[in-house]
Amino acid sequence: MNNLVTLAQLVIAFSILVVWVFRFDNIVNEFKQYGLPDLVRNMVGATKIALATLLVTGIWYPSLVLVPAILMALLMVAAQLVHVRAKNPWPKYVPSFLLLLLSLFVAAVHAKML
Repeated sequence: MNNLVTLAQLVIAFSILVVWVFRFDNIVNEFKQYGLPDLVRNMVGATKIALATLLVTGIWYPSLVLVPAILMALLMVAAQLVHVRAKNPWPKYVPSFLLLLLSLFVAAVHAKML
């Protein structure tokens, strides 16, 4: 189970890194499409990168993982709500939904629910 949780933490962190660093131009366009200000975009990005960093650090310091995993899950719920509000096609929902599931899995294991 530990290897699966570690893999989930790395997948979450790597996904956040790719989207918020290497594909940032897509993020800028999406936040404009959703009518969200640049400040919100920057705060969400900084928060996700910080949480992803804590998830990776949590591989060596497991006590750091529970709160970032829960907060990441909450951000992914917010992403789902934004997709609903924007009436996006279902493929747009998939990445944040998968990250939501992974975050909940990581949180559940670290909360000793699984």
